[in-house]
Formats: sequence, structure tokens, C-alpha cells
Amino acid sequence: MLRNPPQDEPKDKEGGVIAVARALSLLEAFQVDESTLSLAELSRRTGMHKTTVLRLARTLALSHYMVQAEDGQWRLGPATGWLGARYQAGFDVNNAVEPVLRQLAQLTGESATFYVREGKIRACIARVEGSQAVRHHVRTGERLPLDRGAPGRVILAFSGERGEPYEGIRKRGYHLSLGEREPEVASVAAPVFGLNWRLLGSMCISGPVSRLSTAKLDKYAKNVIRAANELSYALAGKRSADTPPVISNWHP
Repeated sequence: MLRNPPQDEPKDKEGGVIAVARALSLLEAFQVDESTLSLAELSRRTGMHKTTVLRLARTLALSHYMVQAEDGQWRLGPATGWLGARYQAGFDVNNAVEPVLRQLAQLTGESATFYVREGKIRACIARVEGSQAVRHHVRTGERLPLDRGAPGRVILAFSGERGEPYEGIRKRGYHLSLGEREPEVASVAAPVFGLNWRLLGSMCISGPVSRLSTAKLDKYAKNVIRAANELSYALAGKRSADTPPVISNWHP
């Protein structure tokens, strides 16, 4: 007796399995400060029919990824906590940062660096050298001023510093400088956000002023913003109400 061959799961236009994507959207419907959601609210947030939401929730509950309370409300189950703990245990920020820096350096030919704030200074925690023979040199671990140079200015701006140039930086989403910290150095930087969309640091490319004019820095700003946004989404996750407007409103 002939049997029908097994059928693949339905795929979306990007090749993903639709059922898996729907289940993940259900888990992602919960905000950080929300413990439970009703079936109706889950349906509204995901755009799926209540019967579909109920079927997915019950399936996830079998593996403890969701739990239904006595009043009928749904909450995330303990399996999501175990998954998060495993992720945190194996997470190294440099594993996420360095590939993005490498891609940015290859794209622009200039050195790409990631800075974080340490009190009143900024520290270089990751760097990929550019392909140019003449380069601006910064060592990993080196500490530099916050109030001079594009990376430091960006960190101050998105830390809430008032006045100019910080108001302008927050509106543009990036900052460029020529000879501000060192007479012969130019750079352009954009902010990077981490967990819960809190400022983590800034990403920049830098090189000699003789090669990086204002026009060229403006051109490279799109590459830096795109790389910084890519890293932000990798670290913070999907867009939410906490996502800064500078990222939500930016289009390549």
C-alpha cells in the first residue's frame, strides 16, 4: 500500500517554519514588567486568532514554556528561565561585538572600535584594525576622555548630558569629530544599547584627518549606525516600548 510522503512544515517567505515563528511571537508578547496576560490580550498583541493562540499556548505549556494560572491568565513558564540562564552562562559580549566590528572595518577600510563608559572616562574593550597602512592606533583596554572625540560625546549624549552638542547628537543618532582629541584623528560614532535597551557604549570608525574628511565621515555614518543598530538588536532583542527613538526611527 502506497503512503503519502511526509510533508514539510509550512514555511514563511523567508524560509522559516510558521508554527515556530508564531510560538516565539507568543513568548515575546510579554513585556519585562508583566507577569500574566489574558488570552484576548495575547491574541491582540500577536495578531493571531484566539483559537490559534490557545493551541500554541497549550503546546508550549507541555514543555513548561508557558503556564496557565487558575484565573485563566497565561504567564511564561520555568523553561524560559532555564533557557535564559543557559544563554547568560555562555554569553560573552565580545562574541557579539567583534564580528560586527570586523564587518564594519572591512566595509570602510578604517579601524572599528567599541567603547564603554567607566565613570568619567571611556574604555576601549574591542577593536578591529582597518586595512589602511596609515591608521589611528588605540590599544584594547586604553582609557580616553569622555568629553573629547566622537565616541565619548555619543556616550555622554545618550547618558542624558544636556546642551549642545548633545541635543544634536541625540536627534541625529551619531556624531563625528575632526581633530577634537588628537589634531590628526577623525572619527564618527553611534550608540549601542544592551539589555532592556539601556545604553551600553558606542561604536566608531577612526583614522587620519587627511583621509577622513567631513564628507567621507558623513558617508560612513550610515555604515556605523547600521552596525551599531545590528549590535543593539543582538544584545537587547526585538523592538519594544523601551527601544530608543533614534533606533526605532532610523532607516538605512
